[in-house]
Amino acid sequence: MLIGGFIVTGAESKRIVLRAIAPSLPVAGALADPELELYNGEGRIVATNNDWKDAPNRQEIIDSSLAPSHDAESAILTRLAPGDHTAVVRGRNGGTGVGLVEVYDLEAGSPSKPANISTRGFVQMGDNVLIGGIILTGSEPTRVVVRAIGPSLQVASPLANPTLELRDANGALLAENDDWRSSQQDEIIATQLAPTNDRESAIVRALPPSSYTAVVRGAGDTTGVALVEAYSLE
Repeated sequence: MLIGGFIVTGAESKRIVLRAIAPSLPVAGALADPELELYNGEGRIVATNNDWKDAPNRQEIIDSSLAPSHDAESAILTRLAPGDHTAVVRGRNGGTGVGLVEVYDLEAGSPSKPANISTRGFVQMGDNVLIGGIILTGSEPTRVVVRAIGPSLQVASPLANPTLELRDANGALLAENDDWRSSQQDEIIATQLAPTNDRESAIVRALPPSSYTAVVRGAGDTTGVALVEAYSLE
């Protein structure tokens, strides 16, 4: 499965849209029919969706301007309390393929906000990498930490040595890291978000408002389960 985690900070609830996108992706081997599940911090399922047009608040999803472009894709629009939340994407009837899990903040100006977003999936060779995307809004740069976690994951077949690339909206490489202690070590430690394994990767950067992509690969074309994360430090 593909797992997306995020944290809502602040004292107020947050209106969000979650999406599971696949058949509309312009990639080979796209997942034909994704299913989406939303879990709270206690591991209890709070919402599910298969085809977004079957959602009870379908019109609300349309009004958000974030309705998926393919009927087989999934969406959940709901209000969430502050805390940890997890979105899980599966293939219906055991289907497999490339998928995308997304979370959108519908109340960007409110005091509560998503402060962390992460995605866990299986990293393969070649173009079959793990990709995490973030969109930063506002008028000022935001200082972020991006991490690629592998060997410290408590899962079967973790990626032994993840590498991390940070790219801008045009795909240009902004920064890259293999082992987090090899660059920015003191700055990463100061954030209190240093990875627990020296082979994991991290980048600290102040980024202007825009879209960014974090790409996780296995060093030496290795494969395994990895986690890509982005934390807002502000």
